[in-house]
Amino acid sequence: MATDDLILSLRNICYAYGQSAPVLNRLDFDLRAGEKIGLVGDNGSGKTTLLHLLVGLKQVSAGTLTVFGQTVSSEGDFQWVRQGVGLLFQDADDQLFCPTVIEDVAFGPINQGKSQEEARAIAAQVLADLGLAGFEERITHHLSGGEKRLVALATVLAMSPRLLLLDEPTTGLDHVTRERLLGILRQLDIAYVVVSHDYDFLGRVADGIFYMKDGKILTGEDGAMHSHFHVHSFGALPHQHSS
Repeated sequence: MATDDLILSLRNICYAYGQSAPVLNRLDFDLRAGEKIGLVGDNGSGKTTLLHLLVGLKQVSAGTLTVFGQTVSSEGDFQWVRQGVGLLFQDADDQLFCPTVIEDVAFGPINQGKSQEEARAIAAQVLADLGLAGFEERITHHLSGGEKRLVALATVLAMSPRLLLLDEPTTGLDHVTRERLLGILRQLDIAYVVVSHDYDFLGRVADGIFYMKDGKILTGEDGAMHSHFHVHSFGALPHQHSS
């Protein structure tokens, strides 16, 4: 794949909370246009921290972060990054703050410079695409957990991101909503990174699955362990191999 397809490049990224041991330790990772990646790892391995670093919610302690060909570090840089990178938080309540669904989904396009009328039209179309037509005037905090998760996704997709980051997107979802989310992701033609403990879900939405350990993303290319799926007599089970 050509170099200009590289939309995300991390080199020697480090991050620590206070004086504690680094959560991310000289982490390297590349993501190219259209790639759909799953990310797994033990609790505390740095998965959520990594996603937050990618949109500037936390600042790297060391290393170089390049997004869409531009090296970014300051808050001003990340204001630009957030126009093209959408983050779906673990908790939809952290993402939804307007009284009605249409206001929440239109908020991003308005911040991108769209008029109220344009933003509401975009929001209505995204809601329809996600099977949420008719939700426009619903009171956001009255929605079910699954409905909130889909509306939160709509707020991100309404901004037409080039890269989507999803943090434990299936947590608390019933089977029907989980399957709807799965179908939505499989139809997207943008790159995304999905952090999840739901191995079956990752096996169905990700082209590759990487394992986080000791502050790094381990890949087959660096000779370390990597995580992926095979169909065994025991079914599709996550496991590691030495390259």
